[in-house]
Amino acid sequence: MSAPITGPSRIVLTVAVLASFVAFLDGTIVNVALPAISRELGGGLVTQQWAVDAYLITLGALILLAGSVSDAFGRVLVIRLGLIGFGVASVAVGLAPDPMVLIAARALQGAAGAFLVPSSLALITSTFQDAAQARAIGIWTALTTAAMLVGPLLGGLLIDLASWRWAFFINVVPIAVTLFLVPRMGVHDVRQPGARVDWLGAALCAVGLGATVFALIEQARLGWGDPLVWGTGVGGVVLLVAFVLRQRRVASPMLPLELFRVRNFSAGNLATLLIYGALSLNGVVVAVYLQESAGLSATAAGLASLPSTVLLVLLSSRAGALAGRWGARIFMTVGPLVMAAGCLLLLTVAESFSYWWQVLPSMLVFGLGLALTVAPLTAAILGSIEAAHAGVASAVNNAVARIAGLLTIASLALIVAGDLDLAGLHRAAVVCAILMAGGGVVSWLGIRDTGRTRVEAA
Repeated sequence: MSAPITGPSRIVLTVAVLASFVAFLDGTIVNVALPAISRELGGGLVTQQWAVDAYLITLGALILLAGSVSDAFGRVLVIRLGLIGFGVASVAVGLAPDPMVLIAARALQGAAGAFLVPSSLALITSTFQDAAQARAIGIWTALTTAAMLVGPLLGGLLIDLASWRWAFFINVVPIAVTLFLVPRMGVHDVRQPGARVDWLGAALCAVGLGATVFALIEQARLGWGDPLVWGTGVGGVVLLVAFVLRQRRVASPMLPLELFRVRNFSAGNLATLLIYGALSLNGVVVAVYLQESAGLSATAAGLASLPSTVLLVLLSSRAGALAGRWGARIFMTVGPLVMAAGCLLLLTVAESFSYWWQVLPSMLVFGLGLALTVAPLTAAILGSIEAAHAGVASAVNNAVARIAGLLTIASLALIVAGDLDLAGLHRAAVVCAILMAGGGVVSWLGIRDTGRTRVEAA
């Protein structure tokens, strides 16, 4: 039996869990809040898309920067600033009088959240060693995954009983507790004297993503022929290309391109791009459709996806253990294909709506596929990289997952042909199934279970 985690180490683990929990919680709460936000503030589908993507733009762009900032300025300082920034932004979102303020505050939330997850994991890896570290990461994973369970249900209850604004105000409570515990960890910042921060690279990535997403979202309103749409779209792509080229030359890259020479890392991240793009799209589409078209309350919509998350929590660790014995490739292939089948089951949704016969079967099949996929996917990607590079490899994979959701949600109006009605739901279900199946095919063709290739430490 492993020794219990006690004393200052327990406080460190508590801080790491709470700091990540608020970021994960916010990501799941917002989906059920979208209909209420657009009803009160206006803007329809465009406001809903920006409410999600403003957060994902800064989160996806800056999560790559978090590691070097922590090295340069100290992880305790960074996690404290991230918590304060996230708390202030959460209050600003809750007080937003119009869509523009809401979108700006969500972007600030994403920027703050980008520094919470990597910093919290860095606290664990620097405090615990060997078996204790593995146990601490297991506890962190289990408890932060619980945010996926709590988020939709808590958000739905707050929206139905009070207001969508309280779904964001609630973040202040765990943030206040975490800030109280930070000085009691007994951890002091250690700054690497040679650490550098690639501010220009961060700017290229953030502005490039923002411009590309702006074009994808606003084309539904302005059309592709509008100079503002195609101009920002082309400009965004050029900036993203410049970002990648800069990563080849800069001394301390945010995105070490040599990692992609490792077969499992590159194939795994391509699979992540497809799978997590479908996951994000499916989550938003189902939550919004169930409220706006099927007429469910926010609480009921939050409960609707609970079966998938329960299956994930119950089966994910078992799938991870089996993947360690049999190899990740088969799970990364079968899991996404099962999720694709779950997406296609949404085609049974009809005008005469029935959750039990039309949506629940999809949630159960989808949840089974998700449980088969998540742990083996993470293990295959991070297990292919030398331990010295595990932190940056994790940050890259997290960024890929966030950017995947950013792009699919930005394309939502294009996918559903303008309206998230029954026909739009069916179109989105087919797109999600295609992306999931693509993730399974990429995994089968690209992942290898033997002869792991690692990036040697410099």
